[in-house]
Amino acid sequence: MADKLAQVKWAEFRIGDLFEILTPKKRFDANKVELVENGYPYVVRTALNNGVKGYLNEDETFLNERNTISFGQDTATIFYQEKPYFTGDKIKVMKFKKQNFNKKNAQFFLPAMSKAFRTFSWGSSSFSVSILAKVKVWLPVTQNNEINLDFMENFVAELEAQRSAELENYLSATGLADYVLTAEEQNALENYSYLNWQQYNLEYLFGKSIRGKRLKSADRISGNLPFVTAGETDEGISAFIGNDVTIFPKNTTTIDMFGSAKYRNYEYGADDHIAVVHTQDLKKMAALFITSAIHKASYTGKFSYSRNFYAKDADELDIWLPEKDGKPDYDYMVLLVSAVQKLVIKDVVLYADEKIRATKQVIAR
Repeated sequence: MADKLAQVKWAEFRIGDLFEILTPKKRFDANKVELVENGYPYVVRTALNNGVKGYLNEDETFLNERNTISFGQDTATIFYQEKPYFTGDKIKVMKFKKQNFNKKNAQFFLPAMSKAFRTFSWGSSSFSVSILAKVKVWLPVTQNNEINLDFMENFVAELEAQRSAELENYLSATGLADYVLTAEEQNALENYSYLNWQQYNLEYLFGKSIRGKRLKSADRISGNLPFVTAGETDEGISAFIGNDVTIFPKNTTTIDMFGSAKYRNYEYGADDHIAVVHTQDLKKMAALFITSAIHKASYTGKFSYSRNFYAKDADELDIWLPEKDGKPDYDYMVLLVSAVQKLVIKDVVLYADEKIRATKQVIAR
């Protein structure tokens, strides 16, 4: 794909020559609107979820046009909006001046525009329309120096197909491509409401939890062993180390200093803010169920920097589990998690298949 970018001809354009930069007809204050489940997208300056904070049912005369780009004036958040949408504070709407603008070539525009604003940071002075119009972006062009929208569209389509094929291969190799529920899995879903739940102590089920050992950043040697610390970023993995540390087995559960539980399907080391629960003798799906039950019981806001969660807290923790014949029903847990996984992965598999089919059609033109 990099070769294609190197071979195409490029030229520089002013954003104002490419887009009409419009002010929304009405600004909807985030503190005064009522979000709904079904409505039009409400786009604000957040960098998350394509800029969509939620959905609104408001006067449709204040909707912004679909097939446009929303731009956060003091955040430089840039998103393509496929549907009509309402906006919050300091949002500009960019409407492409040519007719053949679409979702595919828009995905090429977005990183090009983001690169033009790469030195911009949150909280800086707002971009005015006049300043926005002068910002320049580099884009592919035809031999006649016209913007090459066809190249952009084909490039994005091929890139999507490439990634989708990689995803398809991964799903196949890991056995996740099978999303058809078995009769037992279907029954597990249908019988969920009729389960008998019982509370169990974590130490009673899995023995005493183990606390990791502190290893300062300056003392860490680069290696291949994931080293788990507290936090949500990268599942709490702060480094890959080669130090001689305790190696915890895969198929176990960690609980960090805030009470956040995570399943580990690999061997790892852990620092002193991590408690390790010995779930390694369970089947993977049952261990995943246990991790969710632990997280629900431990991640309640009770633990923080001033009150850390330790291994002794794990030993005192009680969790709710499906019960059968006076024991945790691990067989049911396996079936339920397997069924849920298939329901979730089904859309991913179908998405990958559809993307590959769509790209073949584009390339065949």
